[in-house]
Amino acid sequence: MKSILSKFTFAVLIFSSFYCFAWGLTGHRVIAEIAQHHLSSKAERKIKKLLENQKLAYYANWPDFIKSDTTGVWKETSSWHYVNINAQKNFQQFKDSLEAQKSPNLYTQIESLAIKIKDKNTSESDKRNALIFLVHLVGDLHQPLHVGRFEDLGGNKINVTYFGQNTNLHSLWDSKMVEDRKYSYTEFANLLDIKSKDDVKNIQGGTLQDWLYDSQKIANSIYFHTPKDSKLSYDYNYRFESTVERQLLYGGLRLAKVLNDVFG
Repeated sequence: MKSILSKFTFAVLIFSSFYCFAWGLTGHRVIAEIAQHHLSSKAERKIKKLLENQKLAYYANWPDFIKSDTTGVWKETSSWHYVNINAQKNFQQFKDSLEAQKSPNLYTQIESLAIKIKDKNTSESDKRNALIFLVHLVGDLHQPLHVGRFEDLGGNKINVTYFGQNTNLHSLWDSKMVEDRKYSYTEFANLLDIKSKDDVKNIQGGTLQDWLYDSQKIANSIYFHTPKDSKLSYDYNYRFESTVERQLLYGGLRLAKVLNDVFG
């Protein structure tokens, strides 16, 4: 894994100025850091062994870094980061639409990766890769536009300006809404991770399908308040500041739940 990471370091530096990462570097690390705080002792021990004593945050962005790969080795993973479903009237219709999608996507791969890690026949190397992707994809799940609509590819086709700079709705939520807070990932994680044990348990409740539906409902609100060619600035930040914080926190706590179940 270390050798693989080193091969992509230079590519990441080249592409980071224009390549769009889900939740940005900071957002994924915030989620991973919060999850780290809530691991069971058993899960923490097993994960520490797999990651050779590194913390989850160290690898949280690796599945985005490898999008710069030109060998094609990781090409099949590009569709794992999202599941596009047009707005549904209720949970049952959402569930039916979700389960009707047969190609690999955010939903299918989170389940698949969890199964792979639990399988005693999976090699240590493959378990490590599966763990790293699982950390990242549960983070992606909580970026609402990764559960966005087919028609605009999760907001990628909706152009807006943000403090006078041209961007698109998906990119805005992937990075700018987090990076503009100017916190380090540890600062942000510590500021958000203040819920009681009962609150944490409630947030971690539900199924993967419930969490995806939760994200899509938020995506619907984002679509409603961000029409094409919107000119966004302070008022937009004010409207969605608590939503960004909620999704980062929920992503971290739910990631911990997934990892505790997988390594339990």
